[in-house]
Amino acid sequence: MSGFENLGLSEKALAAVKRMGYDTPTPVQEQAIPLVLKGRDIIAAAQTGTGKTAAFCLPAMDKLGHAQKGEGPLMLVVTPTRELAQQIGEVADQMAVSTHHRITTVVGGLSYKPQIERLSRGTDVLIATPGRLIDLMDQAAVKLGNVKVLVLDEADRMLDMGFLPSVKKIVADTPKSRQTLLFSATIDKSIQDITGKMLRDPATVEIARKGDVASTIDHYIIRVQQSVKPELLKAVLQEKGFFRVIVFARTRSRADTACRRLRRAGYAVEAIHSDRSQNQRKRALDKFANGDVNIITATDVLARGIDVSDVDYVVNFDVPEQPEDYIHRIGRTGRAGSQGFAVTFVTPETESQLRDIEKLIKQKIPEMKLRDFDMAAAEAEAAEKSITAQAKRDPEVNRAKRELANKARKKAELAAERKNSREQEKRNKKNRQGGGQAQAQGKGQGQQKGQGKGKNARGKSNQPGYNQGNRGQQSQNRRKGQPSGDFRPGRARRAEVQRSRSRKSR
Repeated sequence: MSGFENLGLSEKALAAVKRMGYDTPTPVQEQAIPLVLKGRDIIAAAQTGTGKTAAFCLPAMDKLGHAQKGEGPLMLVVTPTRELAQQIGEVADQMAVSTHHRITTVVGGLSYKPQIERLSRGTDVLIATPGRLIDLMDQAAVKLGNVKVLVLDEADRMLDMGFLPSVKKIVADTPKSRQTLLFSATIDKSIQDITGKMLRDPATVEIARKGDVASTIDHYIIRVQQSVKPELLKAVLQEKGFFRVIVFARTRSRADTACRRLRRAGYAVEAIHSDRSQNQRKRALDKFANGDVNIITATDVLARGIDVSDVDYVVNFDVPEQPEDYIHRIGRTGRAGSQGFAVTFVTPETESQLRDIEKLIKQKIPEMKLRDFDMAAAEAEAAEKSITAQAKRDPEVNRAKRELANKARKKAELAAERKNSREQEKRNKKNRQGGGQAQAQGKGQGQQKGQGKGKNARGKSNQPGYNQGNRGQQSQNRRKGQPSGDFRPGRARRAEVQRSRSRKSR
């Protein structure tokens, strides 16, 4: 293999190569760079992690001019995901240190205003996702009439994700005289048929044929019941290590669920999927790259958008729905010549998808055995948990629970009612006893007054309880049917004497 100095790059580009730490070109770089420098359109198929970005950035920017103030772009790179756009931008920035090009990246999930302001000042290289670029074109914030080089990165993925109408509109707005470079992990006949009209006499660079798996990746399967997957994932992490691992799930909710379970188990983990904001996804990738996070859970949307070096291994928590996605998933490890491995959890329901993958890659995937994981015990425990969970959801069980709860509530209410009744009865009894004592005290005071003790100047008793006794006497008289009045002994005696005198006087 020849060195970069033999590929036709200028001294500025070679300085960038040295700054980026490249020693020798990868096969796709070795074949693509001379073709790009000659101005040829190309279709390049290469395995993930083989340096496709540098294969088009180095030669295209090496021969690219500079736009006037307020003009541009001269080079347009369209890629399907925000993460890929940022990673391409990082490589372009390294190259721009030598070439002094202005690099602008526009992606969804961020404010329009800063992007529009940067475009208004002019740019040489524009890196964009299809959706955001179309929005800016509709706002007349960007014009593609000066594009000299058009790069469609991960072209098959863009078409799979439904970006074909957007890509056609973008291509139609660029000059027909442009140079078009189409890069992807795989290129099949359907992609060639769709993109054939976009390229002029393209040269083909085929480093990886459809279904090829990098030789640096060992891959395995573990057959497992769906309910045992969470425990199996923990067992794999314990036995194989839990540093720099990517776990792929089928849906966003499943990626989030796997993330939560691993966090509860004590692992440093972040989830990345399309529901996460741009800043959240960037922070997660930065933490993973810096070692602050050891595990990333992700979906297929980002299977090609995660470009982190030194990933130890990949876990396919769910079998991918598309066989091609299997290659892209496991291609996250074993990059740049380093060794890696991948393990896929296969349930009875996904056996047919496994067969499709094995048909695509034209090989049988061996099974992996874990030393310290008892599959039978895990299945039994999962079955017990499932029965318990089903019982909780059973309507008969729930009805019985409600009936028991109602009985317990009624029993508690009856007990409280009885307690209140007993307490009220005690209060009534105490009140009755207090009334009897007052009556007895009043009667005793009345007797004392009849003996002439305790009178004041008006003949009234100064003894405490006098009035109470009198009221008690009146009450007794009323109960006996006697007329009410003042029946104190002194007055009664005087009244009787007065009546006697009246009779004698007659």
